[in-house]
Amino acid sequence: MDDQQPEEVMYVKLVSAEGHEFFVDRQVAISASKTIRLMLEGSFREAQDNKIIFPDIASHVLERVIKYFHYKTQHSNSTSRLPQFVIEPEVALELLLAAKYLDC
Repeated sequence: MDDQQPEEVMYVKLVSAEGHEFFVDRQVAISASKTIRLMLEGSFREAQDNKIIFPDIASHVLERVIKYFHYKTQHSNSTSRLPQFVIEPEVALELLLAAKYLDC
């Protein structure tokens, strides 16, 4: 049992500007976002707490970003045509800014 990681380490807590908490598979988050990977694999407090607070990302945007993380992970090695990842025009700018910040 000593060689297994505790269950809480398998997930990372992402917190939106409004304080909503999203638990995301740690490997999905690390593989989808270079920013999150640097935070969780570096000597930052986020790596110790296994929690990242995004004071500038609204809940509805962070939720869509997490959906994209799963989409990206699911289709990363696909050789067939990818299904469309639909982005509603009313959130497109916010998603673009979040994606740029998260480098995903």
